[in-house]
Amino acid sequence: MPTPASPRANRGPAAAAENRRALMAAAREVYAEGGLNVPFSAVAKRAGVGQGSLYRHFPDRTTLAVAVFEENVGDLEDYTSPPDRTIDDLLDRVVDQAVVSTALIDLITADLHDARVVPLGDRFAAVVSRLVGRERAAGRLGDHIEAEDVMMAIGMMATEIARADPPARPDVADRARALFRAAFAPR
Repeated sequence: MPTPASPRANRGPAAAAENRRALMAAAREVYAEGGLNVPFSAVAKRAGVGQGSLYRHFPDRTTLAVAVFEENVGDLEDYTSPPDRTIDDLLDRVVDQAVVSTALIDLITADLHDARVVPLGDRFAAVVSRLVGRERAAGRLGDHIEAEDVMMAIGMMATEIARADPPARPDVADRARALFRAAFAPR
């Protein structure tokens, strides 16, 4: 006779980092599939952890969204650090992130002055400023374009991607990139 499956052992604090990663991955999936109307508890269920674990790590949706975007910004910092990376590379990476973080974008942009969100904006601005300087020095970016213009364009693109139906998102991203290339080109 088969032995019944034993319940998953509670590993306590030893599982904290693993649970946090699982919750963040689950949030990306759950909110990409169902938007912000999905119950917060669905994140815990998808991650395979208890709701207590969810609330210990992320007391609210904004805290969870900030954690996801901290990872995203860290990825952008690393990805764009090689000297051959361009604004086009940044746009491509932002599109990839926006497609899986659409609902969370709404949470982050709801209050850009939230003390939890401000450092993310500062870090992202530093990435963009570095690329603008690099692109301008290489002659690929017009003198009429400032870092703030690129940030505005990226924000508009992410918002449009988030609003588009999932099958239309790649086309929206391609059209936005084409518009930006034309607008950013030297005159």
